[in-house]
Amino acid sequence: MTRPVRAPFRMFLVTLCALLVGAGMQLATPVMAQEPPRIVIGSAVIEPMPIAAPTFIDEGGAGDYAREITRVVISDLEGTGFFRTIPEEAQISRVTSFDGGIAFEDWKAINAQVLVTGAVSVAGDRITVKFRAYDVFNGTTLDGAALQFAGTTDGWRRMAHKVADVIYSKITGESGYFDSRVVFVSESGPKNARLKRLAVMDYDGANVAYLTDSSSIVLAPRFSPQGERIVYTSFETGFPRITLMDVASLQRRTLEEQPGTMTFAPRFSPDGRTVVFSLERGGNSDIYVLDLDSGVLSQLTNSPSIETAPSFSPDGSQIVFESDRSGGQQIYVMPAGGGEATRISGGEGRYGTPVWSPRGDYIAFTKQNAGRFHIGVMRTDGSEERLLTASFLDEGPTWAPNGRDRWSGKRPGLVAAFAMKSDAQPIHSGCQSC
Repeated sequence: MTRPVRAPFRMFLVTLCALLVGAGMQLATPVMAQEPPRIVIGSAVIEPMPIAAPTFIDEGGAGDYAREITRVVISDLEGTGFFRTIPEEAQISRVTSFDGGIAFEDWKAINAQVLVTGAVSVAGDRITVKFRAYDVFNGTTLDGAALQFAGTTDGWRRMAHKVADVIYSKITGESGYFDSRVVFVSESGPKNARLKRLAVMDYDGANVAYLTDSSSIVLAPRFSPQGERIVYTSFETGFPRITLMDVASLQRRTLEEQPGTMTFAPRFSPDGRTVVFSLERGGNSDIYVLDLDSGVLSQLTNSPSIETAPSFSPDGSQIVFESDRSGGQQIYVMPAGGGEATRISGGEGRYGTPVWSPRGDYIAFTKQNAGRFHIGVMRTDGSEERLLTASFLDEGPTWAPNGRDRWSGKRPGLVAAFAMKSDAQPIHSGCQSC
């Protein structure tokens, strides 16, 4: 998913009501219930919430699946920076039965605020994963955090991600993103004969699958909002053309083939019904939008400059793009139907590949300055610019569905970074862009 800046706006608050003990109350009087443990993202910085997640119980045939599912759940949660898992060797109590009693006092003693228990069973190629997340202080199950998932054994990692999604959502109040996939361009081979293939993988770099062969160059793939289609740039005809692929069938079709033109840098609209992209004719590129149902093509900009890398706002009302209309490569915002564009970038260097956060609050971008590449974020009006990375060819950011994590392409690998933190983590090697 190397940082020059420690972004102070990666912030959250673990909210717990103070224990209320009235004057004159006897020690034997039951304590009042507290509010469930809660992480409020965006508040004051406090240490990660301590949680306990003992290895899920093998209820028959699970073997290594129970251990691996537990490991993935812990990795997902700890990777956000909001949780700290208490190691099993520090745990006083042992969970030996999924439906057995919980010694909550033992978990309180090691300061666990949340306890996650689970069980895994396997029969043939079918696997069942069930789990519960407990509010340790109140001795209750977190609302909605007692579920069961079932499927084939080759989908065990996805089930683990779903468990982590539920826990994350119940504690933060925000959607989880662990059960997400990343589409990217994988590169292999010698430097003078690089082979490019379209590929997908889990958000953490696992389960890589290749969607195209290496017979032609492919660039800039993007998922549709529903995840069933991918739009990308292909050189299969010898010229760059935007191409639409169905993920399930791998069937593809070229979207726009006007003679004497090239098309590139596509992105879906939030409803998935249109694609916005750049069309180049006679050395000049402008922003266009194509209705996928009717095939109607509409031109949004008309300027004697290079205008590319468009991206919709999450409500579909605006488009951010890069342009050199002011003499240098900068970022502009315009209405989704075209019209007057407003420049929002203003610092030194060249700005490109802007992409709107799904939350609508930030725009991520690539910046080149003094021979270095940076991934940064800014508010949608250009304020509060922050550079999150500084490295050679770190470019092409993409947001996770929850608008928190951010991925970028970086030779020789793909990097994932939490957009509100200051560190980056490689999640796959040998790929160029996502």
